[in-house]
Amino acid sequence: MTTVTQQLDELCYLTAQSLTSLKTSDHFRVIKKLGEGSYGKVMLAVHRKRGTPMALKFFPRGSTSLLSFLREYNLSLTFCTHPSLTKALGIVFSTPSYYVFAQQAGLYGDLYDVIAGEVTMAEECVQRVVSQLSGAISHLHSLGFVHRDIKPENIFLCDKACRWVKLGDFGLARAQGTLVRGVWYESPYCVPEVEVAKEKTDQRDAEQGQTEGENQEAEQKKKENVLWVMVEPSIDSWALGILIYCMLTGCFPWEESTSDDPSYRKYKEWSKREADKEKRKIHDGQGDWREREEGKRKTEDIMNLEEGKKQNSYGEAIHPNPVTPQFAVFSPLALTLFRQLLNPQPDQRPGPDEVLGYLGGAWLLETEKEEKRRIREAEEEARKIREGGGVGEEKEREGRGER
Repeated sequence: MTTVTQQLDELCYLTAQSLTSLKTSDHFRVIKKLGEGSYGKVMLAVHRKRGTPMALKFFPRGSTSLLSFLREYNLSLTFCTHPSLTKALGIVFSTPSYYVFAQQAGLYGDLYDVIAGEVTMAEECVQRVVSQLSGAISHLHSLGFVHRDIKPENIFLCDKACRWVKLGDFGLARAQGTLVRGVWYESPYCVPEVEVAKEKTDQRDAEQGQTEGENQEAEQKKKENVLWVMVEPSIDSWALGILIYCMLTGCFPWEESTSDDPSYRKYKEWSKREADKEKRKIHDGQGDWREREEGKRKTEDIMNLEEGKKQNSYGEAIHPNPVTPQFAVFSPLALTLFRQLLNPQPDQRPGPDEVLGYLGGAWLLETEKEEKRRIREAEEEARKIREGGGVGEEKEREGRGER
């Protein structure tokens, strides 16, 4: 048992001793439902005495263990001190039907509502959200916890413009290094390293139609086929990469992160080609320091292709960008970021704090082209000013009889 796990369990034990039973309506005025899921429901409420708005999270007692409820409450109360993590408010109680705790309320909905809207999120807004999430996730990791459920529905808005967002819902959070059952589910957020769990699931489904005499053997095989995986921060890095893609495009890069999905398979092949190319560069003594310059050249080549040119400034033939189709809208800077966060090899994914090094640059080709156009216009304007100033000074000297 890790230190943070032990500390969390001790807090849960102490909280269980003082858990009181209350009638919700005696202490809170419930206003509306904020969200609902397999965990239960979240209601916006106002404390009757203090008038403080808060979110009350209700967990059905029939389907929720007291320990799992107290773990989420105490993790949020004690460890979520980052401004972009949803913090519990120290109010915890039970009713005949629910376990309940109060937390900070996201009064403007969640990020899913923004992404699902008809208007695509502006790149500046996306980078603003990513900056906050990077800090929040890094804070959790520094304490030894992995969130394991980063998605738009769990990112709450404190204002309409996403200037302040909070990551919440810590029901699946676990201490780093914990062994958990590897569960595959059909979603891009499901990491590719649990693809083997899909095969085991299919195998178990095929065995369900066996006769009763064979069922005991099937049950034994079922236990043997359980996949156990280690909880690592790379799980959150993968989810952050998928989330960034969704915010920039309004859709997913693929349906599931397995070799059965054509879109993911093409991405994986492209990612491997790029990795092999980098290995060759390192072997040739060129190193990673040229990667950013190479990215700039790729962008210039794309612009030249659109202008009908067949050669770059070095006189080399220009070939179309070989990137997988669903990533063709991104700048070389963003492609490098995606290749790192969405690396099929979990041990090669960087921590979320490394995302900060990619902020400020253009993530979409359209944005990068616009920036380059503005730079060219500014340079041209500066050149005209310099040339105009030079001519004016020469005429002034001639007027004074100077040579």
